[in-house]
Amino acid sequence: MIEQLRSLGLSDLEARIYLVLHEEPHLSGYEVAKRVSVSRTNVYAALRVLTDKGFCRSIEADPVLYDAVPIGQLIRMLKSQFEQTAKALVEELDAPPKTAPAFYTWKGEQALQTAIRRLIANADRSIVVDIWSEDVHWVEEALMEAQQRGINVILITIGEAGTGLSNVIVHQRSEEWAQVISRKFSVLCDGRAALIGSFGKSLKLSALETDHPSVIELLNNAFFHDVIADRIEQDFGRELEEKYGRHYERIIDPYRGMLE
Repeated sequence: MIEQLRSLGLSDLEARIYLVLHEEPHLSGYEVAKRVSVSRTNVYAALRVLTDKGFCRSIEADPVLYDAVPIGQLIRMLKSQFEQTAKALVEELDAPPKTAPAFYTWKGEQALQTAIRRLIANADRSIVVDIWSEDVHWVEEALMEAQQRGINVILITIGEAGTGLSNVIVHQRSEEWAQVISRKFSVLCDGRAALIGSFGKSLKLSALETDHPSVIELLNNAFFHDVIADRIEQDFGRELEEKYGRHYERIIDPYRGMLE
């Protein structure tokens, strides 16, 4: 019986005291100490623990008397506590652990092509690609396959690009685009996985894959701005050009020096 009580979290002394009180209620600490042959100091300390744990209860008298809580009540209490703890553990630990956002680097043509196809192939709902028109061939085949399986595919190109994709937003280039050294691109899948990098003869081909929320938010915001700007240009393009210049130079010029 001692061993079973110990399995409930009692020490050897606490289990012995509980059994004494179970057999003979209304005992003082002194009387309990005599029956277990242990010093009163240790017995009183054990009685306090048993009371805190709910295994025994005291009767205000002179001296204070102790009773064992009936074992049936204890078992029901412990069972309820266990079920609550088990439920909390299952809810917390059954879900997959959250991993910290990571950054992965892909270098070289083959590695980059594989990363692009993998991300696009694993998209479940949406894909947004922002890329220069001369680099569309890197993503077009994979995007066509995604579009055919029902994924919402949106292609944003810098410069005109002939493509069979349904949703395409085109940014017209100004003369300054010809001076750009690297041609950036980004792929955003399901608003949770991103690939960003650049093409260009003077740069080694590489890209960064990440699920970091700050990067995801940055690409989402860029997409929203592209959509808004495209619609405004469709509706008010002539008025905007007359007011701000063909490529909105009158808005941009005051800020060019800040970014150099």
